[in-house]
Amino acid sequence: MTEPPLLLLDVDGPLNPFRSRLAGLRGYTSHRMRPTGWMSHRDPESRSARRGLRVRLHPSHGGRLLALPYELTWATAWMHEANTMIAPHIGLPGDLPVIEWPELFADDPDGLFWKTRPLLDWAAGRPFAWVDDMITPQDRAWIAAHHPSPALLLNVHARHGLRDRDFTTLTRWAAEVSGAVR
Repeated sequence: MTEPPLLLLDVDGPLNPFRSRLAGLRGYTSHRMRPTGWMSHRDPESRSARRGLRVRLHPSHGGRLLALPYELTWATAWMHEANTMIAPHIGLPGDLPVIEWPELFADDPDGLFWKTRPLLDWAAGRPFAWVDDMITPQDRAWIAAHHPSPALLLNVHARHGLRDRDFTTLTRWAAEVSGAVR
C-alpha cells in the first residue's frame, strides 16, 4: 500500500488566525503562551513578555485534521512546542513529527520563503500539502520545478485561519493524489 501524502502544517495563520479579532472568530478560544522562539525576541521585563503571546485556536481543528487522509507533520517555527502547547488545545496527539529548521527566518538567496528548501528536503520526494500563510508565487514555481511528486500549496489567510473550504480542498486533493498514485 502507498504511503499517504504528507500534510505540512504551520501554526500561526492556519491554526492561529493572529490577524483577526477574537470576537470575529466563531468557536475559537484564546490562550496565553510563552513559546521559546517568541520569548527570545522580547525583553523579559516587558508587559508583552509577562503576559505571553495570545494564541487563538479552534478546538475542532485537531479532529478535522486527523480525519484527513494525510500523515501530519508540524511545519512551524513553534517546532516541538507545537506538540506541547498547540496540540492539546485542538485535540491532536502530542507526538507529531516536526520539521526542525536549520535556521529560523533566514534570508534565501533566491527570495524563497525561509521554510521552502528545508520543507522539500523533509518531504523527500513524497506528495505533500503545505498549509501556511506565507507561501509566495516564487515558492510555488520553485517547488514545481524541484519536487518530483504532486504538491498542494494552500495559502491560508492569517485573518481567517483554516476554513471549511480549506478542509474541502485538502480532502479533494488527497483523493486526486491517491487515485493518481495507485
